[in-house]
Amino acid sequence: MSAAPAHIIEDLWLIGIGTGSPAHVTGEGMQALRDAAVILVPDKGDDKGDLLALRHAILTQSGTAAQVIRFEYPVRDPALPYQDRVAQWHDEIARRWQAAMAEADRAGPVALLVWGDPSLYDSTLRIAGRLAPSPRLRVVPGITAIQALTAAHALPLNTVNGPVTITTGRRLRDHGWPQGAETVVVMLDGECAFRDLPADTLIWWGAFLGMPEQILVHGSVGDVADRIVQTRADARTQHGWIMDTYLLRKGADGSGE
Repeated sequence: MSAAPAHIIEDLWLIGIGTGSPAHVTGEGMQALRDAAVILVPDKGDDKGDLLALRHAILTQSGTAAQVIRFEYPVRDPALPYQDRVAQWHDEIARRWQAAMAEADRAGPVALLVWGDPSLYDSTLRIAGRLAPSPRLRVVPGITAIQALTAAHALPLNTVNGPVTITTGRRLRDHGWPQGAETVVVMLDGECAFRDLPADTLIWWGAFLGMPEQILVHGSVGDVADRIVQTRADARTQHGWIMDTYLLRKGADGSGE
């Protein structure tokens, strides 16, 4: 049987790496990095060089001997409708994965480092589904932004016997507070949708979770919304990027148990 062409990805490992701290990578994740033959690393430009440096710090810490191939990460076309924009972006990322593999000089599992966990508001699994032929997938879970946020604030995720809703800033802005929700975790909110919530809504916000640059703010929306918006803008200017998330609760003291 002849070997597959070098650009074909037969085994793809998606390794969750947490929210920025190398200590968030599990033992299984570190072993997977050591066992991989090739590791694809996205380059998102000079303004996000910190992200590239963090990935390389994790690779160095793992002690991997894999061939590391960097590829230029595409940007979304803002002129397209949202769904079309995302679909076209995912198609292009999959093409660049396979194009990068033309540089591979060894066979074996190909790994990608995924911020947080590949299962939670991350599209890497969906992008992998665009590869042809379809690779054998292995997913190594990682620390999620939700875990890092609640740990940083020493906060229970749920109220006593209460439900938790995980959503996006876009949905919070367009549809308001999710029906029946007691605790709402909001991810991917570049527009700070919490500003439109009642002033007594409690918010626990965090950025660069688990990193030395970590920033935390807690209080009622009426008291801290403007501070979060300004803090977020300043941090984005300073670093060229920001990853943040927040948890919301109504009523009482919101502490849960």
